[in-house]
Amino acid sequence: MSDLRTAAAPSVGPGQILPFAATRHPDKIGLVVGDSRLTYRELDRLSDNVAASLRAGGIGTGDVVSLYGQNSWQWIVSYHGALKAGAVVNPVNVMLTGPELAYVLGDCGAKAVFAGPDQAGTVSGALDSVASVDLFCVFGRSDASAPEGAVPWDDFLASAAGSTAVSAPDVAPKDLCCIGYTSGTTGHPKGAMQSHQSVLLNCALTATMHGRGVDEIVVTALPAAHVYGNVAINSTFLAGGTVVLMERFDAAHALHLIATEHATLFEGVPAMYSMMLADPAFETADVTSLRKSTIGGQTFSPSLAERWQARVAGPVLELWGMTEIAGLGTTHSVFAPPVLGSIGVSLPGTEIKIAPIDGGAGEVPVGTPGELVVRGPLVMLGYHGRPDATAEVLGADGWLRTGDVAYVDDTGHFFVVDRLKDMILTAGYNVYPAEIERVISSHPQVTMVAVGKRPDEVKGEVAVAYVVTAAGSDLDAAAVLEFCRERLAAYKRPRDVVFVDALPTTSSGKLMRRKLTELDHAISR
Repeated sequence: MSDLRTAAAPSVGPGQILPFAATRHPDKIGLVVGDSRLTYRELDRLSDNVAASLRAGGIGTGDVVSLYGQNSWQWIVSYHGALKAGAVVNPVNVMLTGPELAYVLGDCGAKAVFAGPDQAGTVSGALDSVASVDLFCVFGRSDASAPEGAVPWDDFLASAAGSTAVSAPDVAPKDLCCIGYTSGTTGHPKGAMQSHQSVLLNCALTATMHGRGVDEIVVTALPAAHVYGNVAINSTFLAGGTVVLMERFDAAHALHLIATEHATLFEGVPAMYSMMLADPAFETADVTSLRKSTIGGQTFSPSLAERWQARVAGPVLELWGMTEIAGLGTTHSVFAPPVLGSIGVSLPGTEIKIAPIDGGAGEVPVGTPGELVVRGPLVMLGYHGRPDATAEVLGADGWLRTGDVAYVDDTGHFFVVDRLKDMILTAGYNVYPAEIERVISSHPQVTMVAVGKRPDEVKGEVAVAYVVTAAGSDLDAAAVLEFCRERLAAYKRPRDVVFVDALPTTSSGKLMRRKLTELDHAISR
C-alpha cells in the first residue's frame, strides 16, 4: 500500500482523509465548531491521540466503536481516530432513546461508546443490558460530572501518554468500515455495513460533483451521524476546505454564520431552508458569499428552491441517497444546467436504473415510474447479522432495491415520485410505521393500531396513529403520546392520535394504510 501521507490522493479508506489533508494544508482551518477553530494538523494529531488511547485500552482492528452525541469537534476526531485504530465506526442517531440505543449497541457488539455530556445518562442506562462495551467515554472536561464507570474525555486522551505513534492498519477496499443503522419495517433497525471503499468514494465523488475546493467554506447543521452529514463534512475535508459545523440547527444562527464565516456553501434538509426563509432575519441577512447550496433528505416543493434563489446566488443542488450506499447516489454537477425537481444524475461509476415495480428484471421505459435500483462500489456489504433482510433488497447480481418509486428522463436525470413502502419522511428523518405500531400496540388498553402520515408544511410529513382501544378504555391522545415519549425518539413520535372503531384491512387482514386518512374525522378524545 502506498503511503497516503505523501500520495496524490487517498485511495484506501476514510481513515486517511485527515492525514492526507494535514500533509497538504497543515495550518489551514479545517473545522469550526462554536469557539473552537482547528487546523488540519490539529485534527490529525487529535485523531491520532484517540487512536492511540483506543489501542492502549485494547480496542483496535475489527472492534466496533459507537458515537452517540450532538455535533462536536470531539465527535469528529473520535470518528477518524477510531478508523485510524482499525476499528469499525457505528454512528448513532442522537435522538434514539435508551431502549433503542441498547438494541443498536447490543446488535453490533460495540466495544466502546463515545457520548456527548447530554447523552451520557442515556448511555449509562442502556449499558445495563449491553455486555460487550469495555469503554464508555464522555466528551467534556475531567472535572465535569459523569455517570459511574464513564471516562471523561481528557482522562481518556491521557491514557495513551508516552505510547508510540499509531500506525493505521492496512485495509482492503471491501473491508468493513462503518455500520450505520436504519429503521426497518419490521420495527427493529438494521445495520447497513459500509465498506472503506463505499465511504471514501462517496466523499470523493460528491466533492467532484459539487466542485468543492480548498477555498470552500461549508456551513451545516446536518448530524455527523447521518450519511448526508458525514459526506458533507468529509468531502470538504478531502478537498481541503473548511467545515463550519453547528451543534444543532437554528435558523437565525445559521444565517449569522453564513455571513460572518463568509460561507460559500450551505447544506441542509428542506425543513432547514423553510425555517430560514421564514426567519425575519432572512430578508436582510448577508448571503452574498454563497455560491451554491445542497438539499436532500426528503422531497420538497420546487417553490422552496425558487424562494431561496431569489436572494441566494448559485444553484440549489438537490441530491438523493441512503444509508445502504454510504451517502449520495445521485446529485447534480455544479456546472451542469439545473433541472428543477430532479434528484440529479448518478454519481460517476454508480449504476442506477428504474426497474419494474413488481421486482422483475430489466428496465422500464424512459418517463415510466418504477423502483429505483443501484449497483456499484457504493452499495453496502449487507445488513449486519441479517442475511434474510439483505436478500430482500440486494440481489445476487449486485442490484440494490431502494424502495423508492422514480422515473428517468431522456437526459439521465432521475425524479422521485413516491415510495414503495409506507415510510414517513419527517424533517429529513426516515420514520417507519411498523416501529411506532410496535410500541403503541404494547399499551395494555390498545387493541389495534395503524400509523399513517399527514402532510406538514415545515416537516414535510408527520406520523398519525389510528388506535382501536379495548372495551371500556378511557385512553386519550395525551396518554398515547406520553407512552411514545418514553419509548421513541422525538422524530419518530406521532403528532396526532385518532381513535377509531375499526381499521381498514384487505381480505387477508393486512392493513390498508392508504385508506387511513379517510378516518381523520373519527372519534377524538
